Parts: sequence; C-alpha cells; structure tokens
Amino acid sequence: MKRMLIVLLAALTVLALTACSSQKQESAAPEKGFQPALDTNTTCHISVAGGYDNFEALEAEFNRFNETYPNVELVFTKVDDYNNMIGTVLNGNDAPDIYVNYSWMYGRDQYKSSIDHAENLADSALGLDLDCIRSNIILKTDDGTLPMVPVFANTYGMLVNKDLFEKEGLKVPTTYKELVEVCKAFREKGYKSPLMGFTKEETTSLFSLTMYPFFCDTVASDAEAVKKLNSLDASAGEYMRPSLEKLTQFLNDGCVDLSACADIENNYDAVIMRFFEGDVPMMACSGDTVSGTKKRESRSEAFIANPFAYTFVPVPITDDGAYFLDMPNLQFSVNKESKNLDMANEFMRFLVTSGELNEMAQNKGLMSPTKDLSFNSVYAAFGDVPESRILSPEVIGLTDDAVLQFRQADFGVGTGAMTIDEAIAKYGSYTK
Repeated sequence: MKRMLIVLLAALTVLALTACSSQKQESAAPEKGFQPALDTNTTCHISVAGGYDNFEALEAEFNRFNETYPNVELVFTKVDDYNNMIGTVLNGNDAPDIYVNYSWMYGRDQYKSSIDHAENLADSALGLDLDCIRSNIILKTDDGTLPMVPVFANTYGMLVNKDLFEKEGLKVPTTYKELVEVCKAFREKGYKSPLMGFTKEETTSLFSLTMYPFFCDTVASDAEAVKKLNSLDASAGEYMRPSLEKLTQFLNDGCVDLSACADIENNYDAVIMRFFEGDVPMMACSGDTVSGTKKRESRSEAFIANPFAYTFVPVPITDDGAYFLDMPNLQFSVNKESKNLDMANEFMRFLVTSGELNEMAQNKGLMSPTKDLSFNSVYAAFGDVPESRILSPEVIGLTDDAVLQFRQADFGVGTGAMTIDEAIAKYGSYTK
C-alpha cells in the first residue's frame, strides 16, 4: 500500500510540474505587439495623402503612434481628384511619405507613377507583419514585390433589420431557397419589397451586388475563361450566361420590387437613409456603404424615433449558401523617395498589426483586412463563410475592364433593357 501511495504521489507531482510548465510556456509566448525600432526621441514630419475628406480613424492611429514617438508629427492631407492627381503629387516637391493606392492601378500606364514610387513592403528587412492580413487580398505582382498593403477590406452583401425578422418570427436566410421563402413571407405580411437596393446606375447596383460573387465563382477555376474575359473577346460573353439567368430567376422569384427601389438616388447616403426608415427587411449594399451607417443613425428621424438592431450578411444566392467576395478596399504605399523613409516604414510596421488594423477598421466602420472578423459583430457573419466559398478577384485575376463589361450586361438584363442574348452579344463593346 505504501509503495502504491508513493507511486501515486510521484505521478501527481509529475502531472503538476507538467501543468505548471505548460502554463509557463503559454504565458511566455504572448503577442509581442509593436516594439519601436528607432530612437523614440526622433523629430520629423510624416504626411499621408488620400482622397477622403477626413480620416478620423487614421488620425486616431497617429495619436496612438505618438504615445511611442511623441515628436513625430503625422498629418493626413486630402488630394482632390485623387486617382488622376496622385502621380503628379508624387513627382512634386511636397510629395507625401505615405499614400493611398489601389490594386486596380497596378499594370496601368496611367497610374505607373503610383506604383513606381512605392517601397517594396514585402522586404523582410522592413519587418511588416503581413501574416496578420488575409493572403487572398494582398496584391499579387509579376515580380513578387509588394507596392501596397491593404488597411481596409470590402465585400458585397445586405444590411439586415434584425428587429423586423424577430417581429415577424422569421430567420435570416442562409440559402437561396430560404431567401425566396423569407421574401414570400415578408410580402404576405405587407412588405412591398423584402429586399431593396440601388438600381439607377450600373456602378454597384443591386444587380451587380447580388450577382457578381456568383459570376466570379463560375469562372474562378477556368483560367481560359478569365483570359478571354480580360482580353474583351466577344465570345467571352457566353461566360456570363449562368449569372444572367440566375439574375432573371432572382427577380422572377419576387425577392425585389424594382419600382420600390427606383426612388433611391444613390448607393451610399440614400441607401442608408432608406434602410433606416425601418420597413426594409434587407438592403443590398457594399461594405463601403455599411461604413456610413453609424454616422447617419443620428440623421434619420425615423431611426431616432424607432431604433433597431441591424447587421451585414452575405447574400445567399445559391442553395449551397452565400459567397464571401473578399476584396481590398483601401491600401497604403510608402513613398520610397520619402525624406523620412525610416520613420514612414516604422509607422507602417506599427499599423500593420492585427490590433491596430482592427481598431482602425472598427473606427472607420469598414471591414478589417485581418484574419479574424469575429471582433466586429457587423461583419462577423462573413467570417463564418467556409473557405470553399470565399472568392477573391485578386486571386481570380479578373481585370477592372472585364468587371465593367459584366456590370453593364447585368444592369441591362436587370432593368429589362436587354435580353440575356443581347447582353451576351455586346460583351467587349460596353463603355463607361
């Protein structure tokens, strides 16, 4: 008995020591966070250029950076007609140290200067934690360099009035069949258009918001299709047929009343204010639009009088569920000609961490580019989409010109201006 007790006590001692060791190992490897690499007493001026009227979320990051580098003055400057002027600004005497860039500028002669001035942020010597960003939204370049890093992401989906669903005893749909059934139930309860959206123009219209992810999926694994679509080959129009047929089915299934959508003047402010009237169960929009909701709650008399809970979810356009179209929104580049290049890179090293990117996205109301979307309840549903249904134009390789052709065809069929065959036949000839 004594020997058994000794053996048992020895075993318990080993287990206790192992547990303590395990706990020590776990606590010994916390997130390092940002650690300054330069003299924290450095005095300099860093300018960031972009097209926003104001950038309060970034200025909050300036303040946080100043907790470590109190003598670094950081300023955001708006550049009018940004996309056309940034090249000229970069070649001028007051060129910014950091500037906004976009993936669609890459490979276009008109924006060559914006790419040529950019530091290679993939250089390991800079120490940016690129692993914290979803890899599928990082720009894939021909030479492997990285001229820009996503600081916000974007996607397409629909705002959902959670209170209406609860009031009517309905569940937010997760498949196309459920979407049709929910829309039918709402119509029977007196809601004219269960799902609404902007329909006056082609750009980010209700039609492309709902069908573009479906279109991406139909060509995602077909390199030849992508090649023909990008070259604007007239025969490539046939690749749009499944999506245009799906759009026709979507409209025929009674999910949308186009006459109810006709009064929405634009796909940003007007979409939000219409949703805040409180009688729209679902409103198709982009993450860009969602970012403006918080500020407009206090501008809507209807919302002030009857506030409601809302969220943003992907549109379930197939019976297998929804797609998460994962796209970069805003990207930052460092001007490699910066007079304060080391400090500009230091600020980027500070910013490109899960904590700071999430904080800035939360303040701006946009989707974070980091791997964890659960921290923001507005976008959390997109983090639940299985990997097999996450699509990225960055990976698929569709060019902006090809996307324009699809959107125009989609808009024509959606509004009834063209038949499916007519829309397909025009591929390659659509203009802005």
